[in-house]
Amino acid sequence: MRSFGRWLLWILLAGASLQLFFVARIALMAVVDPTSTAFMRSEAWRMASGSRDNDKSWNWSHQWVDHAQISPHLKRAVIASEDAGFTEHGGVDWAAIEGAWQKNERRQQLAEKRAARQPEKPAREPKIVGGSTITQQLAKNLLLSGERQLLRKGQELLLTLLLEALLDKRRILEIYLNSVEWGEGVFGAEAAAQRYFNKPASRLSPHEAARLAVMLPSPKFFETRQGSAYLARRTGTIVARMGAVTPP
Repeated sequence: MRSFGRWLLWILLAGASLQLFFVARIALMAVVDPTSTAFMRSEAWRMASGSRDNDKSWNWSHQWVDHAQISPHLKRAVIASEDAGFTEHGGVDWAAIEGAWQKNERRQQLAEKRAARQPEKPAREPKIVGGSTITQQLAKNLLLSGERQLLRKGQELLLTLLLEALLDKRRILEIYLNSVEWGEGVFGAEAAAQRYFNKPASRLSPHEAARLAVMLPSPKFFETRQGSAYLARRTGTIVARMGAVTPP
């Protein structure tokens, strides 16, 4: 029992040390721009490993730009598309999570009914809808792995609250727009603007900004489907919503 108690104490100390490390990292981000995120590093490793296995070169594009160098149209478009309540909530939008949960339940029920009606056809997994806020997405990509585990989700929630407590909304949005993925090896607003429109992020038009925002949930998918009817239709919807958004 004494040995178990020592192990438990070491585990608790290790957990507390990790949280203090996260606090220090996030507090430093108030004044120092992060050069990369955990997700970016994992993607770089994956792409580099793949290129070695296939004897192919790999492309990487990421350039940090200050908040003022990102088009206000892109800030409005991303908030309108990804997190309409960004400036109002404290990091977690519980109403959006509840709505996503109910939508996923309905989709699961419909999938089960289709499978019962057509048992000869292979069942398709229903598309899962998320309710994550911009701050939650940043917390996950910035400091965590991509594993879907209950413990990791708990850590994501804690990091979300730390981001909101230690950084203001303007800084959170600035880091998010400079680190989010916009295609294979394409990270941040500047790289995306150059990749898809051959212009700096500061000069994006409302339509271009909305198009980039619509790509965010599945950037690699839309990167190869720029002529998608859904992409065009959804872009028009986001353009119409942007006028009601005031970025921080």
